Amino acid sequence: MVDSLTIAPNAAIEFERFREFLRSECGIHLADNKQYLVATRVKQILEHNKLGSLSELLSRATISPQLRLAVVDAMTTNETYWFRDTYPFDLLRNSLLRELAESPRPGQRSIRIWSAACSSGQEPYSISMCASDAAGLKLPVEISATDISPSMLAAAREATYERMAMSRGMSDNLRERYFTKIGEELWQVNTDIRQRVSFQTLNLMHSFASLSKFDVIFCRNVLIYFD
Repeated sequence: MVDSLTIAPNAAIEFERFREFLRSECGIHLADNKQYLVATRVKQILEHNKLGSLSELLSRATISPQLRLAVVDAMTTNETYWFRDTYPFDLLRNSLLRELAESPRPGQRSIRIWSAACSSGQEPYSISMCASDAAGLKLPVEISATDISPSMLAAAREATYERMAMSRGMSDNLRERYFTKIGEELWQVNTDIRQRVSFQTLNLMHSFASLSKFDVIFCRNVLIYFD
């Protein structure tokens, strides 16, 4: 599939149609040199559905919501790690949460935080750990975590991470406090951290008015994929 997409006479036309499909579905913009990436990521979908080209895939996807979602899922980039870049989480932990708790809106019952592209869960769980570190808050913290990828949301809800994932930004101290080791190289986020977080599927190209209002929004390393 990789070779055929690269050398086929209509490869450029197919690729352009695919780029427009992806942009209209979820906002992701593919550069001109991403043909190999497309071929690699959709190969399994083509084989599973017995399709021979991107054109066939796009035609089928127009009438199959499940296939459209599978394509978008395959094409999303899910780079993430714990406490990414450190400073946003330090600000949240050391000052912002307390400021919000001390000056609530009229009738406010909780501090609401949105992780707008949560991937496999490291960001919202990092936020929840910050809430635990900021002990004694006058308001509870609720975290809404959304992503367009069903596979990433499933992994996030499971909240179980292997050694490689744990090595990316997670200190030994926080691992001991907020995780339970459940295998030789497997850790699960503790219940008190997980219970602050709710997950749901959301396409940022669609309306998110139903999520209501938030005090803090984490929308980081997302817009770089849009045009």
